[in-house]
Amino acid sequence: MIQKFIELGEGYADIYELIELGSLMPDRIQHAIAFYSEVNGKPLASLSLVMKPARGDKFQPIYICREGIPNPHEQPNKRFDLFKEMVESAGKEVAEFTIKPSNLFPETELFYQHLIGILRMNKFIAPLS
Repeated sequence: MIQKFIELGEGYADIYELIELGSLMPDRIQHAIAFYSEVNGKPLASLSLVMKPARGDKFQPIYICREGIPNPHEQPNKRFDLFKEMVESAGKEVAEFTIKPSNLFPETELFYQHLIGILRMNKFIAPLS
């Protein structure tokens, strides 16, 4: 199984695209995740959907809006509420992780490899086979 992050943007208007993806394919949502980090002193959230692979495929997409909305535990916001409502309507819960911010990594791809390691370690996604 190959897992790959697909960045939709940083969560301003892009979060609505993520919500639409989840709303149109609720049966494919495997996990919904909020990654919390602090960037330049601001507590932010990255919202993500781990999708089940398409029928017969060995590719597992992980859609993400990276560090674009306030951490809802620090500053409640409508975008997080809409994401949570979509996730709950799909019969799932939002899992939460506190992570290092992406700006600590020299490349965004290394940041995503780090997140894949976290998800595998916590058994949210399967190891490579």
